[in-house]
Formats: sequence, structure tokens, C-alpha cells
Amino acid sequence: MKRKVILSLAAGAAVLGAAALGLTGWMVFQPGPYAFATGKPIPLSAYHGPSPTGVPAELASAAPAARGAYVAAMADCQACHTAPGGKPFAGGRAFVLPFGTIYTPNLTPDPETGIGKWTDAQFLNAVHRGIAPDGSHYYPAFPYPSYTRLSDEDVLAIKAHLFALPPVKQANRPNTFGFPYNQRWLMAIWSALFNPNERFRPVPEQSPEWNRGAYLVEAAGHCGECHTPRNLMQALDQRAKFGGGVAEGWTAYNISSDKISGIGDWSAQELASYLSSGHAHGRGVASGPMGEAVELSLSHLTKADIGAIVTYLRSVPSVKGDLPALAGPAPATPKLARIDNPVGKRIFEGNCASCHAWTGAGAAREEAQLTGVRAVNDPGGANVALMILHGSGGPTPHRPYMPDFGKVYSNDEIAAVTNYVTARFGTEPSQLTADDIARLRAAN
Repeated sequence: MKRKVILSLAAGAAVLGAAALGLTGWMVFQPGPYAFATGKPIPLSAYHGPSPTGVPAELASAAPAARGAYVAAMADCQACHTAPGGKPFAGGRAFVLPFGTIYTPNLTPDPETGIGKWTDAQFLNAVHRGIAPDGSHYYPAFPYPSYTRLSDEDVLAIKAHLFALPPVKQANRPNTFGFPYNQRWLMAIWSALFNPNERFRPVPEQSPEWNRGAYLVEAAGHCGECHTPRNLMQALDQRAKFGGGVAEGWTAYNISSDKISGIGDWSAQELASYLSSGHAHGRGVASGPMGEAVELSLSHLTKADIGAIVTYLRSVPSVKGDLPALAGPAPATPKLARIDNPVGKRIFEGNCASCHAWTGAGAAREEAQLTGVRAVNDPGGANVALMILHGSGGPTPHRPYMPDFGKVYSNDEIAAVTNYVTARFGTEPSQLTADDIARLRAAN
């Protein structure tokens, strides 16, 4: 009898071990970021078309400083390495994660607190492999699994741009991770599993425009780092490529070709307008991290590069999401469904209707339209709440100004007006609570 019990336990342990091994293999051995495309990727040196790396043809004869600035904008370095109200690229921006807070480092050429003493080899090692000059490993909040596909020349162009910046003496803040997440050596294992450490490989069967778009999206722009869900080991789940993710508490929506929850029903012109200006007619305004990406990166790209990104995005297969279809354009009269939310109605009436209009069509300008916008039609409500909490971050060339109400209203009131807006102008109402708003405040 005892022997049977031991054998049963052993068999159970074997089954569990096999299941764990299978799950790990499923997460590790997954398709590459553009494995969906017809054709076989080849080394860049073997590709006979126009190079998909570097600056676009329009800037080929520009001065080295202009080319370096352009590549740095392609890679969107400034957003993460600039704290609110801080000096550009001086670091200190906090990213609140489930296991602690990570602070971005100083990228200015200050020799003591920045990267002023870094060699080319050290910079390449950091960007491609996620390894610091002292041999420690960076956490993948630094998107080196995407940046590893940048060419050496582009990485060094970024370094040249950073070294041309005014040095800022600002010490890096320590992360607040607890055990075991503060064990950086574990990142060596993670990197070995999930960082391919290989440069971009074009697909000759695809067009030059598609290859350029793939390089901008997958390597430089690292779009998947926000818009692709992550697996249990916090690596990108390429089987659900661009199916949506989370960035600093904001929902990064599905940008696959799904026509309901993705961008499958967006025209090329709408996508180009949204990427270059942060707004497309009837599609809403880029806010939060996406607004920063437009302001600091995408709006600086040439029309041809924006077109290449659009070409690539429109080729990405559909990933079905769990968001409802959009409620549609603004009606001629307000949507007067029964909404038992007097607090939300009072706040909307006093602070929102003057810009957004009672119909949600937008009163002063079309960027204030609420109907037909994905965030308003998201029952999760996080992006609407965050926009109410933090506003648009002040007037910019590419985003209309919306004031922040986080210091004016309580968590209960922010939840109420968010639920009112989604119920009145969206497909399904959100059900946010004061605790939800408190968590969103803490993450930003």
C-alpha cells in the first residue's frame, strides 16, 4: 500500500513537472515579432533593397547631428528618461510595477551621474543585451529585447546625440524592488530566454516600405512593449501580437487588424493622421504614454516613415479582443439612457459639457469628441479616469489642452464622473470605485 502511494505521488509530481516544463517551453519558444509575414528573414548584409535602417532617404545627406537626433526620435528615448518637470534625458522617471518602483537612469553625458564615461562598446552592450558597464543586468522595463534589433550604426548615432546634450548632474534613484525581484542576476536568465540578441533581418519577399515599417515598429519604436500582452514570465506574448497591454496604468489598446477592438476598420489616412498628430477625425486624441510617443517621437518622423509604419501595422494579423464595438458617432440629441449617477452628472455638467458638449460631439473643437472614441467605449474605464485625473499635461503642438481634476475631486467623484461618461457616451458603462481610482493615482 505504501509503495502504491509513493508511486502515485511520483507519478503526480512527474505530470506536474512535465506540465510546468511544457508551459515554460510554450512561453520561450514562440514566433518572432514578424513571423506572420510571408517570406524568410535574411541578414541585412544579404539584402539588396534599400536599407530599412538608419534615417530616411530625405535625410541621407543631412549633418551627423541631424541624423543622430532623428534616430533618437525614432527610438523614443526622451519620454522614459525625463521625469515630470525634469531636465530632458536626465532620468528619474518612476515606473510603478507590481513588484516595486523602477526609476529611469540619467542619459546625459555627465561623467559622474550620467553616461559621459561610457565607451561605444558599453553603450552597444547596454542597448542590445541589457548589460550595464559594471556587468549588472537591466530590467526589461528598458526595452532592450526590442532595441536588440537596432543596427550598430543606429545605436551609435543615438549615443552621439546623447553625448551632444548638455550634461546634467543628477544622481540615479535606487529602485524599490523587494526580494527576489531585487536580484539582478536573475535578469541574466530572463535575457537568455527572451532576448534574441540579433539585429534586424529584413524579408526580401516584402516591399521596402514594409521592411522599413517593420524596423520602425519592432526595433526603434518598440511598439509591442506596450501594445502586446505579456506572459507569466513578463515576456511579450507574440502569439497575441499587438492584442493590447498596459503602460503606466493606461490601457494600450489592440492595434492588430481586428475590426472591432483593433484598427482593422481605420483607413491608412486615419492611422497616418493619428500617428503624426495624435488625432484622427472621429477616433479621439492620443493621451498618456501614447500622447508622449506622438509628441516626442512620431511627430518628428517624415511622411514616408509614417507611411511605412502604417503599411506594416495594416499587415499584422487580427487578434480578437474582449472590448465591445464602438457606440458610434455623436447623435443629434444627447443619449438619454437611464443613468442613476447624480454625482457624475453634476460634475460633467459643471466641468465637462462646455468643451465636450451634451451630445459628446465636442463643442469648441472636434478633438473634444467623446462618442466613437475607444477609451470611452472601454468598460474598464482606466484611460478616461486617468485623463480626468491628469489632463493632457499642458498645451502642446499636437494635443489640445485639458486641465487635470485630480486635485479638485475625490476618488469617489472621479469614479462617478468616469462611470457617467462611459455610460452616457459608450457602449457599456464602467464600474470604477474609489479604490480603483486610488490605484490609478498610485501608478502615475
